Amino acid sequence: MPKYTNGSGHRPTLAKLTELTEQTRTKLTHTGQKLNTTRQKLAKKHQLGIAGVAGLGAAALALSLVPGDGSEASTTESVSASSVAFSSRQVEDVQGGVEKQLNDALTQAKAAAEKKKADAEAAAKKAAVDAKAKAAAEAAKQQAEQARKAKEAASRSAQRAAAKPVAKTYPNNLDGWIRESLDVMKKQGIPGSYDGIKRNILRESSGDPKAINNWDINAINGVPSKGLLQVIPPTFQAYHVAGTSWNIYDPVANITAACNYAADRYGTMDNVNGAY
Repeated sequence: MPKYTNGSGHRPTLAKLTELTEQTRTKLTHTGQKLNTTRQKLAKKHQLGIAGVAGLGAAALALSLVPGDGSEASTTESVSASSVAFSSRQVEDVQGGVEKQLNDALTQAKAAAEKKKADAEAAAKKAAVDAKAKAAAEAAKQQAEQARKAKEAASRSAQRAAAKPVAKTYPNNLDGWIRESLDVMKKQGIPGSYDGIKRNILRESSGDPKAINNWDINAINGVPSKGLLQVIPPTFQAYHVAGTSWNIYDPVANITAACNYAADRYGTMDNVNGAY
């Protein structure tokens, strides 16, 4: 490889090498100024990285041009025209490295922005799903509460229906009439027994609720005895028991009024053994 000369056939001095180094530094500074605007857009950590790369490039170039042992002889021996060409490529390599750093930084920034956007969208989607799930859970809770209240209301209704006494029924015959009359008498505090009532009914009317006496003294006086226990109308009206019919021929009304009268006159229908 030919040695670099200064045109006169002499090798360059240390001053010449220093001048070349300064020119190279000037080119690097100019390149750095062009990249300054782009560098400002990057995050601080990327700016520091770029500055470090530029500084390292400049230092590496300067060291390649300065003699290692400080002697002019060794420097002039190593510097040639090819050394100048290598220095230009060094500048281009440094510039390319810086641009690569910039591109990498921009790519990282873009990726970070995209990740941030994706995270935000994912968070919004999750929030929407959570809100929907919460609304569904609240609706289910309200439905369950309504169902519980409806069930409780139905249970209360069933309990009231069960607690409500069922109306007692009686057969439409002598046995049924006596038993129904005894229940009314019990509520009203009127004494009497099934046997005492039945015995007097069979004697007075033979169990015929429509029986009427048209021949005794009451009939002669215009107030014949009527019904199962042969009660005259004035006595029936005077001893009528509330809750029974006002019809003297009604079996239950007739028995109850007659027992009420017998209780007043004889203590109880059980004490009556003949006409009364």
